[in-house]
Amino acid sequence: MAIKVYNTLTRQKEDLVPRDEGKISMYVCGPTVYNYIHIGNARTFLNFDMIRRYLEYSGFDVTFVQNITDIDDKIINRAKEEKTDADAVAAKYSLAFEEDMAALGVRPPDIAPSATEHVAEMVEVVRGLVDKGYAYKSEGDVYFEVAKFPDYGRLSGRSLEEQQVTVQCAEEVERKREPFDFALWKASKPGEPSWESPWGPGRPGWHIECSTMSVKYLGSGFDIHGGGQDLVFPHHENEIAQSEAYSGTRFVQYWLHSGMLNIDREKMSKSIGNIMLLREVLTEHDADTIRMLMLGTHYRSPLSFGAESLAEARASLERIQNCMFNLEDMLGRSAAGEEAPGAGERDTSMMDHFKECERDFREAMDDDFNSAAALGLVFSLVKEINTYVDASPANRSILEEALRLLRDQCGALGLFQGEAEPVKQVEEGPTREQLIELLLQVRQAARENKYYELSDLIRDRLSEMDVRIEDVRDGFRWRYER
Repeated sequence: MAIKVYNTLTRQKEDLVPRDEGKISMYVCGPTVYNYIHIGNARTFLNFDMIRRYLEYSGFDVTFVQNITDIDDKIINRAKEEKTDADAVAAKYSLAFEEDMAALGVRPPDIAPSATEHVAEMVEVVRGLVDKGYAYKSEGDVYFEVAKFPDYGRLSGRSLEEQQVTVQCAEEVERKREPFDFALWKASKPGEPSWESPWGPGRPGWHIECSTMSVKYLGSGFDIHGGGQDLVFPHHENEIAQSEAYSGTRFVQYWLHSGMLNIDREKMSKSIGNIMLLREVLTEHDADTIRMLMLGTHYRSPLSFGAESLAEARASLERIQNCMFNLEDMLGRSAAGEEAPGAGERDTSMMDHFKECERDFREAMDDDFNSAAALGLVFSLVKEINTYVDASPANRSILEEALRLLRDQCGALGLFQGEAEPVKQVEEGPTREQLIELLLQVRQAARENKYYELSDLIRDRLSEMDVRIEDVRDGFRWRYER
C-alpha cells in the first residue's frame, strides 16, 4: 500500500511517488534565529521529525534538509535591542535552537544550510529572474513582479485581487510597481550587514533563501516541502513563483503543512501574553510527554496545548512505559530460550494479533501520517499484552515479539528515542546500579522486619534520583524514570 499525503497544492490526498525510487528528498523551513523558539514552532519541527522517522521506518532513504535563516530584519532589530551585531545574535540563537531540538528529541537534519553562506547563489538566481523579465530593480532593491507569473496564488487559493498586502512603509510602496510584488534583494541601510551585488550592496530577501538552498541540495522537482500553515502565504507561494519562473520546471511535488498550536484553546499571541518558549516547557515536562501530546492530534489539525492536556499525555505515556517495563523485567528474570509450559493456542493467537497490529499501524500511518490513529492502535496493543501477561504462564518468544513490536512502533513515532546518559563508574569501585541494588536489598530486609520508616525513606530518596521501584510478589524491581 502506497503512503498517501495531503498535498496543499492540490487540496487532496495523493499517493507519495518519489522522484527517485526508494528515496525521499525533503526540505523543511527552519528557524529565523533571533529568539528562542516557542512551543508552536516546536510542533512543526516535531511533526516533520515524525514524518521523517516514519518514512525511514517504511524503508525509504530520506535526505532531510532544513535551513537556518541567519540574516533578516528581525535579527537586525534584535541586535539593536541587545546592543550587539547581527552575527552574534544569529550565532547565539542558532546554538539555542540546536540545543532545544536535541532536548525535544528531534533529530538534526542531514544538511543544515545557513542563508549567509549561500548569498552568492542567491545573487545568481535573482540575476536570472531579472534577465528573464520576472524581476525589476528599483533604487537598489529588486522585486519579483507577481503579475508576470500567471499561476501565482495556486498554493494558497488566492487570486491577485484577494491578496492581502502587509503594512509597508511609504518609501517601499513607491519603489514597487504593484503592492503585492515582493523583495528578492534589499538595498542595505547604514550599519546593516551587506553583500556586493549587480544592484549595489544589500542582502537577500527571505523568500529567495529557501528557493535557492532547497534546489541546491535537492534539485528541482524534489519530493516534499514542509512547514507550518502560517507559511503557505506568502512565503511558500512566493517560493513557487520565483523558483518556477527561474527554472521553468516544477519546483516541488508535495507540499505538507503542520497545523497551528493554541494555548488552552486560545491562539498564541504576544498581545495576550501566552507565548510559551519550548525550553521553559521542557523544565517542567519531559520530551516524550510533549511528543505524546502532539502526536495525539493529526499533524494538520489544530492542537490545544496546556496543563490538562499535558497531564493526560503523561498518563498515556506511562501506560506504554509500564507495559515495556513489565516485558523487560519478565524477560530479564527468565532464562534465555525458556518456554512456558502449555504454550500453544493462546500464543498462536497472540502472534496472529501482532501481525494484525503491525498491518493496522502501517495503514494508519500510510494515511497521511495519522499519528493519532496509530497511537490508538499502540494502546490497544498494550491492553492485549497486559491481558496476556496477567493470564500467566507467558511464553518467552511472545514476550520478545511484543517488546520488539512496541519498540518498533514507538520508534517510528519518535517515542523513547533519547539516549540514556552513560553511567559514570568509580575507578576500582561499584557502579551506580550496584549501589542501587544494595540499597534496595536493605529496603527489602527492612520491610520483612517491619522497619517501615527506613523502607519508606530509602524509597523516597531513590525516587528523588528518578529511580522508580515496584514491589512484586517475589521481591522488587526498579528502573530509571524515562
